[in-house]
Amino acid sequence: MTATIPTLFEWAGGTPAFELLFNKFYDKVLADELLEPVFKHMSPLHRMHVAHFVSEVFGGPKTYSETEGSHYAMINKHLQKHLTEAHRKRWIELLLQTADELSLPDDPEFRSAFMAYLEWGTRIAVLNSQTDNTTESPDTPMPKWGWGVPGDHTFPEIIKHVCKMTGVQGQHIIITALLAFMFG
Repeated sequence: MTATIPTLFEWAGGTPAFELLFNKFYDKVLADELLEPVFKHMSPLHRMHVAHFVSEVFGGPKTYSETEGSHYAMINKHLQKHLTEAHRKRWIELLLQTADELSLPDDPEFRSAFMAYLEWGTRIAVLNSQTDNTTESPDTPMPKWGWGVPGDHTFPEIIKHVCKMTGVQGQHIIITALLAFMFG
């Protein structure tokens, strides 16, 4: 009999773990000098929507996409928010701090996948926040994140996506910029 590999969602503790994580995390966000101005007008349901979105991305139930929104809707929530790198880094810092306080799994495999998604997702959020419209299709599928396949995409698909989002013509420019960013 072959063992089934759990999803990131299952490994983290399922819906209760993600709902608690984002509930406690947004308490911190609203008490944070840098992030509070960005989030002070969020809906009371925002916490649960984000918990359900991330749960679904990590292999959990399709609660977000079937009853609360879509990937396209999530992208649109970030338009014209003018998020900065400082916002992005602080958001990640507080979320990781909350994950530690709640004893989310801290094994290297889970935390590297978790961190990779946070890096990918927050960088896309910052990019989308600088514009007033999206080039994404309304039927853009939800991202899927696993134990080592970033976003369920191949590298060429990621490059095409970044070119489309930024309007840059020529994938070589994006690849050069990514390599310069990654390796200084």
